[in-house]
Amino acid sequence: MTRGKSAAGLDLPQPPGLLDPRHSASKQEIVYEALRHAILKKWLPAASALPSSRTLAARWGISRGTVEAALDRLQAEAYVARRSGSGTRVCAVVPERYLMAGAAAGMPAPTPGPAGPEQAPAASEVRVLAGQPFVGRLADVNLFPMATWARYLARAIGPATPEQLCSPDAQGAQQLREQIADYLRKHRGMQCAPADIIVTTGIRHSLDLLARALLRPDDIACVEDPGYPSARRLFELAGARVAHIPVDAQGIDCAALRRQGAARLAFVTPAHQSPLGMTMSVTRRLELLDWADRHASWIIEDDYDSEFNYHSAPLPALKSLDQHGRVVYCGSFNKTLFAGLRLGFIVAPPAIRPLLAELLQATCRSVAIAPQLALAEFIRDGAYLRHLRVARRCYQQRRDTLLALLGASGRAPASGYHAGFHFVLWLPQGCDELVFCARAAACDIALQPLRAFSSAARLPPAVVIGYTALTLAQIRYAGQKLVLLLERAWDDMQAQAEAEAAPPAGTAR
Repeated sequence: MTRGKSAAGLDLPQPPGLLDPRHSASKQEIVYEALRHAILKKWLPAASALPSSRTLAARWGISRGTVEAALDRLQAEAYVARRSGSGTRVCAVVPERYLMAGAAAGMPAPTPGPAGPEQAPAASEVRVLAGQPFVGRLADVNLFPMATWARYLARAIGPATPEQLCSPDAQGAQQLREQIADYLRKHRGMQCAPADIIVTTGIRHSLDLLARALLRPDDIACVEDPGYPSARRLFELAGARVAHIPVDAQGIDCAALRRQGAARLAFVTPAHQSPLGMTMSVTRRLELLDWADRHASWIIEDDYDSEFNYHSAPLPALKSLDQHGRVVYCGSFNKTLFAGLRLGFIVAPPAIRPLLAELLQATCRSVAIAPQLALAEFIRDGAYLRHLRVARRCYQQRRDTLLALLGASGRAPASGYHAGFHFVLWLPQGCDELVFCARAAACDIALQPLRAFSSAARLPPAVVIGYTALTLAQIRYAGQKLVLLLERAWDDMQAQAEAEAAPPAGTAR
């Protein structure tokens, strides 16, 4: 067998109709569909090598350029990966359930119902996924130096003491808490000590702990509207009454917050408001801190993506202005490194620190020791800051590429793109967000409508666009589709306006 080629790849039959001049599809489309079908049927399993474009062209009697175009499209859609010197390999992992028939064996298939209006998936059904345009609001794991990380893991576990391995500190490994405190002092303007840090598995774990510790049934928990849906849900599960506070260009509306009276807490995302993307002004931050001090309320600061500011250094954390110990700061390495790391942290004021540690101990939710020790050395050696610089540069390039595509149409106003993993794309006034998202889904583009993040807020139609966990090829390919969808939406709105302005039939002009 030829080196680097799989038997499955070499045995691919010629696609039917490829050389039939009467076939309605182009040769490029036929080749693309044939290879895609082979991948989805696992005739070409994950990690298997495809024959070279030259080999396929000669075997099937077509031009090499036709095969190259089909392979480029498969790469843009993340079915294959193409690397110089290692050829083309399948990177799509097809789950076994995909191969099962649509109906269970021996059971009749369901009869399709009548076609209804276009609908988008429910908000809970649209998951943030790497490689899926445009919900990829994640760190790109391909940028992370996994081989280097493996060495840190191996080095970390060797000198670990029996006490660390068998009876870990509920607040987290001392070495990691020291490094986190040092990083926050230098880069987020925060005066904190290792004793203030509690290591968690991420933002949602932190919020769950804080909800259990701070909230009692019928307490009022204030959240931004639109805002982070998981925060609302966790506070509700703790028995709180959730108050939805609007946001404006400066951040959460403190006048509306004051009208809630003595609320128990307020949850905010000041560095890059989720999802609208504005940065809370210093004036609004001080106003928020004054509210918390007057009412003895807590502020939970979710600083989920402040490391990725593309225009300037981010403002110091809200916690850095806290003079009365009312701010609880939440951070996460799952956003900066990779989602499966499951490492985050809380900077807890002294008044609630013992309760949080007790909850961690009682629920047995302390974090695995090996990743903590490895991350401590990763930060200490400067590898963490080096990775942030690389990731920030790559994410900015991806953002700029997508914004350039959308900006070329002249019909795609966007906001909140100065930082983070996403921005908001505003649709034509009167456009139905759900219809737009359904049309996008038909083009293999997953979008989340702005209304999925809203409760009482009524904002113009928009969708949230994530770009960091996508390749440039995916951004270019899916971005062109998105531009066409926007053009269609604008044309629909213009036609509707013209129809409404036209006089009724039979009216004298």
